[in-house]
Amino acid sequence: MKAFVIDRYSKKGDLRLAELPTPELRDDEVLVQVHAAGVNLLDSKIRSGEFKLILPYKLPLVLGHDVAGVVTQVGPRVRQFKVGDEVYARPDDFRIGTFAEFVPVKEASLALKPKNITMEEAASLPLVALTAWQTLVEKAQIKKGQKVFIHAGSGGVGTFAIQLAKHLGATVATTTSTANAALVKALGADVAVDYKTQDFEDVLRDYDVVLNSQDGKTLEKSLRVLKGGGKLISISGPPDPDFASAIKASWLVKLVVRLLSAGVRRRALARRVGYSFLFMRANGSQLREITRLVEAGVIRPVVDRVFSFESTNDALAYVESGRAKGKVVIKVR
Repeated sequence: MKAFVIDRYSKKGDLRLAELPTPELRDDEVLVQVHAAGVNLLDSKIRSGEFKLILPYKLPLVLGHDVAGVVTQVGPRVRQFKVGDEVYARPDDFRIGTFAEFVPVKEASLALKPKNITMEEAASLPLVALTAWQTLVEKAQIKKGQKVFIHAGSGGVGTFAIQLAKHLGATVATTTSTANAALVKALGADVAVDYKTQDFEDVLRDYDVVLNSQDGKTLEKSLRVLKGGGKLISISGPPDPDFASAIKASWLVKLVVRLLSAGVRRRALARRVGYSFLFMRANGSQLREITRLVEAGVIRPVVDRVFSFESTNDALAYVESGRAKGKVVIKVR
């Protein structure tokens, strides 16, 4: 099969188009013929080696964390899926590789594709949808009437998280540019802060939850818009001790993680708010909940551009540019 691989960690340099054997299935996996693959900043960060301490992949590595496609083979322990099913997923860590013609996915991480959207739209959803779900539903446990602040509302996670938070009954604020204000308002944002002309810290106060996806300076300022008892959940770091325990990290990695997050945890404690880091995980049952919301018309995918499989490097470069509104997708077949 054809696949785009990295041979070594590097901040620059193209992925290499290679001819590889079709992956071998484990007993609890299905083989998915990839029709479309979502592109995420996570792919760029893994290529650059940013996560090699906590995700020590063997190289060469096929990148890609989102897939929509058709089941072509099932393992002997698989019961929920059959050959011919249209499915979508965020494959598990250490089994990623959707920038390819085929990818194996654990049955527990897979869901049937929403019937009312295309393969490209379905491929745009899993990673960002699960990130938003695990932040807002699982960690924050958003309740009706609460105030939620979502950074970068026109990005992949932001466009989904705004819609989900509104569905949960929250008042939603977000940051965006003037050019994208209409988009985030159409998705349900009640307050759109123009980050080019306004400082969100001057505009927002007494929020229950902040979903941070930005840099350390923004993280620090986010603490100050929360009310006492509020929660700051970051998907861009720094990782915290609970995360290190969850991934069963070595004592050395646990120590490094504790030191990296010590400052923000200390400042959060002083302000009587909570800080936690989220590194989303594959979850088929949560994807099925998301499928129901998409099929009911509660949430719609936001796709900026679809690139051909041959243009995978261009797609990754476009994501890295930070200009995408919603998600970028590769059409594989």
